[in-house]
Amino acid sequence: MSALVEFAMFPTDQTESKSAFVARVLDLVDRSGLPYQLTPMGTIIEAETVSEIFAIIEEAYEDLQVDCNRIYSVIKIDYRKGPVGRLQKKKASVEEKLGRELNG
Repeated sequence: MSALVEFAMFPTDQTESKSAFVARVLDLVDRSGLPYQLTPMGTIIEAETVSEIFAIIEEAYEDLQVDCNRIYSVIKIDYRKGPVGRLQKKKASVEEKLGRELNG
């Protein structure tokens, strides 16, 4: 099984810049050991199950709730039966069809 989850999470009641809060969440993602990709609009994590990723998202909520009164998040899920490794394979498949590497 393969689950790709893209999410963004940040407080709405704090400073205009959200990078310090994003860094806190990304640290939790990084320490999970799961493959991930940071993008300008969110973070994509890959795992065998959605539950594994939801556990990280729940941990991120718990971390931000310490000093944030309001937290906004968006979550997109792509679940597919089959092996993990789609985080890189999806981009490679498009590049193959284009006949060139994409920038980014």
